Amino acid sequence: MTTLYKVHPQTPQTRKIAAIRDALRKGAVMLYPTDTVYAIGCDLTVKSAIDRVRQLKQVSNDKPLTFMCSSLSNIAEYAYVSDPAYRQIRHLIPGTYTFILPATKQVPKLVMSPKRKTTGIRVPDSPICLALIEALGNPIVSTSALSLLDFDATPVPSKAELFDIVGPQVDLIIDDDRDLTYGLSTILSLEEPTEPMVERRGLGWEQAAELGIEVAEAAVLSPH
Repeated sequence: MTTLYKVHPQTPQTRKIAAIRDALRKGAVMLYPTDTVYAIGCDLTVKSAIDRVRQLKQVSNDKPLTFMCSSLSNIAEYAYVSDPAYRQIRHLIPGTYTFILPATKQVPKLVMSPKRKTTGIRVPDSPICLALIEALGNPIVSTSALSLLDFDATPVPSKAELFDIVGPQVDLIIDDDRDLTYGLSTILSLEEPTEPMVERRGLGWEQAAELGIEVAEAAVLSPH
């Protein structure tokens, strides 16, 4: 049975965060709010949970999964950050950005891109997400739950519908009592220090462009 936690969006209750942390450590998969969309996530260090996330999203093993860190120093544990990338990231976190960076050995193979040896990392501007990461002591997987909804439907799916559809397939739901949001993160490729690139124009992409990061012609906003 899925457990629902109502958590305050700005001041997450310590007791509830601790209970969610304990469940994640045991392999739970959750549906939770971020600063962009509701996401499906789990503890980055629990392989069985990552397998379940992939099955739920129907994502093949050659497709990378994004995960969330708490800070720039935390990012540096899981990715090689060049000096130019460091300066760019510093101006954009916490925020609605996914950084594609060369992965270190700390990144489980199950979440990285096997061909590019890269990983997608976020530092969210979300008290709930940051509290979970701090309590857990390591990153959490974050992949949009929106792709599980039917956006051809009228009206656009609500949060209640999201909970009805995804809820039975996860162990935990975190409800922050706010309306469902649909804006996705901006994806920034920082693999090449001298050639940073906006690969997807999501929330805040204009701020990245103002830093001199080139916007790829194909950087359209994907619904997933």
